[in-house]
Amino acid sequence: MIQQLSRFKSLEPQPKLSVVGAGPGDPELITLKAIKALQSAQVVLFDALVDTRLLEHCSDSCEKIFVGKKAGESHSQDAINALIVKKAYELGHVVRLKGGDPFVFGRGQEEIEYAKQFGLLTAYIPGISSSYAAAGSADIPLTIRGVNESFWVMTGTKSDGSLSNDLQLGLQSTATIIILMGMHRLTEISKICREAGKANLSAAIVQNGTMSQQKVGLGIAGELENLAKNEDLRNPAVIIIGEVVRHAKKDIWEKVSHLIKKNEQ
Repeated sequence: MIQQLSRFKSLEPQPKLSVVGAGPGDPELITLKAIKALQSAQVVLFDALVDTRLLEHCSDSCEKIFVGKKAGESHSQDAINALIVKKAYELGHVVRLKGGDPFVFGRGQEEIEYAKQFGLLTAYIPGISSSYAAAGSADIPLTIRGVNESFWVMTGTKSDGSLSNDLQLGLQSTATIIILMGMHRLTEISKICREAGKANLSAAIVQNGTMSQQKVGLGIAGELENLAKNEDLRNPAVIIIGEVVRHAKKDIWEKVSHLIKKNEQ
């Protein structure tokens, strides 16, 4: 790793990190500023959820490095941090391209703080987050006048592997609840909803939101696990819990109304 930073101001181009949001999946849902960052990058480090068509915005000489997780391959955060600094000092401008928005459960802030320790210039470029874009792409607004006053975005998996207690708090309100990275905790989520007396609260699961292969399942909070199984819904997916689902999908809600009747018996 770099031991001496006295040469920093004399380096050309100056070592720089831009943490960039790639958006929710659809490669057209990326900002103009993000495209300009990709065009100027000497190196791009990209995740598994990033559509690789976005890399077409890079120059031919740009080095493109996959640092995501897939079968048989995983990159630790420490290794990614070290690679950012190494490549910035070797080549110049490093773009860290992340799905969604890098400041929404994306560790973008951690990478910027690490880079600053080594004297790198840093920049943050927002991206459209799947936390709201996935719902919108399924015609589900997160707020409806007269139905709810807020929405909560929470992770389905904390750093210790457990489910956030914020779910129990959110269920005490009228808020729409959006859960990211929660598909493997559907049984626990449904159980908490039932125990809170919210088993019949309308819910949706949106897989591959905004993309051509998007799938949407509608149901109720107490039956999320069965909904995913019956509709074959898997990661990457966003879970939406709240009355906005019922109000936004009135025309097809009768198809799942039998679940409510079953729970009321």
